[in-house]
Amino acid sequence: MAFTLLDWSAIIAYLAITLVLGLYFRRSSTKSSEDYFVSGRKASWWLAGTSMVATTFAADTPLLVAGLVYTQGVAGNWIWWAFLPSGMMTVFLFARLWRRSGLMTDVQFAEMRYSGKPAAFLRGFRAIYLGLLMNCLILGWVTKAMINIVGTTLGPTMQGWRLLGVFSGALSRVFGSAFSGTDGQALIICIFFLIPFTGLYVSLGGLSGVLWTDMFQFALKMGIVIAIAYYAVRAVGGMQSMIDQIGALRAANGASDPLAFLPDFSKGFASDTLWTLPVITFAVYLGVQWWAFWYPGAEPGGGGYIAQRIFSARDERQGLFSVLWFNIAHYALRPWPWILTALAAIVLYPGLQHPETSYMMIVNDHVPHALRGIIVAGFLAAFMSTIATQLNWGTSYIVEDFYRRFLVRHASERHYVHISQLVTVLLVILTGYVSAQLASIRSGWQVVLQVGAGTGSVYMLRWYWWRINAWSEISAMITALVLTLALHWEALANALVGRPTIFTGSDTVLFAKNVLTTTLVTTIVWVVVTFLTKKEPDSILLSFYRKVRPDVTGWKAIAALAPETPRSHDVGRNLWCWVLGCVMVYSALFGVGKLLLRHWPLGIFLVLVASVCAWRMTRELTHGQGAPEAAPATITES
Repeated sequence: MAFTLLDWSAIIAYLAITLVLGLYFRRSSTKSSEDYFVSGRKASWWLAGTSMVATTFAADTPLLVAGLVYTQGVAGNWIWWAFLPSGMMTVFLFARLWRRSGLMTDVQFAEMRYSGKPAAFLRGFRAIYLGLLMNCLILGWVTKAMINIVGTTLGPTMQGWRLLGVFSGALSRVFGSAFSGTDGQALIICIFFLIPFTGLYVSLGGLSGVLWTDMFQFALKMGIVIAIAYYAVRAVGGMQSMIDQIGALRAANGASDPLAFLPDFSKGFASDTLWTLPVITFAVYLGVQWWAFWYPGAEPGGGGYIAQRIFSARDERQGLFSVLWFNIAHYALRPWPWILTALAAIVLYPGLQHPETSYMMIVNDHVPHALRGIIVAGFLAAFMSTIATQLNWGTSYIVEDFYRRFLVRHASERHYVHISQLVTVLLVILTGYVSAQLASIRSGWQVVLQVGAGTGSVYMLRWYWWRINAWSEISAMITALVLTLALHWEALANALVGRPTIFTGSDTVLFAKNVLTTTLVTTIVWVVVTFLTKKEPDSILLSFYRKVRPDVTGWKAIAALAPETPRSHDVGRNLWCWVLGCVMVYSALFGVGKLLLRHWPLGIFLVLVASVCAWRMTRELTHGQGAPEAAPATITES
């Protein structure tokens, strides 16, 4: 793809806008750590929520969806659709509690909820584990996707850049083949320009700069993917022609229907044939994944950059609505442009060995050349919005929860801002290394899911049950990590010597079996550890209860010691709103899909169901959902 002056002008204009936004917010973001990491707690719900959506709309997402749909059909998207129940629980059961906590990072929760050395260890361990290890893995797979995009779009153009060729050759001689060829040159552009440029405007503008650049970037990239979907469908002769051609391919291959929204139950529990999501994997996604797995942006109980955006909101209500808007936009508004493009790729490029590349093949082959610069700018926006959040979020852990907590405790606010900027550079360097090591985008997703399997139940119950202690979390995290590594090591070791492994099946089936095992063992371990270790001191539990005011049902023993604190009895009503929210979003998601695929009666019905649920949920929120009751005048203890 040869770039013209107009193309380069569009790319430079995009980069200039992001830099200007970072410079604009420089003065306000560098006053204190609170301004730098949570935007002074002044963000509106629509700004914080859109930033969450932009962050999860990474450069890897269209490519991942293309690969999923190409191999498993539309139903393959359940790997991330299944997180909706977790996201809606964050809206109604956890968002207000996070905002009441007044924290700056969710890792600080450890020393608010627990006590002593175990709490300090948990805070420090999670800061490094999430801020460094997991964060670099996420940054690495996002960069992996961007390498694919840059290599595909700029490949011919890069061949004429002599300086890049010289630099690539020098790095290849020192570090090996990772920096050679088109992909190696694309890696150099990502590591030595795009990520540092993103780090520059993040370090300048802090979270305020990230929020407003995310708003601009989200609008740009949504326009881009809609345009790509339009040209992809047009390339196969229109929607009806695409549906007919997919039907013919299905009949010729004897495969499942790639247009189906659910797996083909007739294929068997663990079948993994063409365009089939194995039923065992679907059962894990929908029955276990949403409550048991830790995953960034969909953590059970909230957390990570979702919690960071809640902390940045003006008040509890703004925090709640920010996460509600995020879940609606994330699941109901965004997916179909990606899915339609992937369905067109099934027709246009049958038999691909690397299905994730099909998305960029459509961009190269079927999108008008006049839009090339804007298309690349859109992918830059997708890449940089995620990189920006991950850099700011990961840095907040390392600086606030490790450096400031354990190394330098009483320096000036300006000192901590400068250290934050240095840590951002460190994360940029580590990201380049990780991205060069990942085999594929999907491999990064699966590693993160498996390492977090079984920990989610602790993260939810710690808010609603006083008996959870620091050892509950520590044992869950360590068990999940060790068991995941053990299962991977066992499979690798046996494969090398030709022995059978514990579990058999395709990659998708093995993933389901591994995470089921990890979830079961991890859950048993943390429950046993909870009852074998001491409860947290009453003083810590009382302080937490008075500040956060969780539902009293699981805190009766502590509530009896705090008669002056208003009692909340909102779990039932919140769970009702949770059900309404899940039905609303799933109905909107599938209703829009049925309408696009010309299943008019069912599509109209599902959209009506979504509308009724939205109306009923609005009434619940308007009537003061979950307002706490006044504490009784006297408390009689039995």
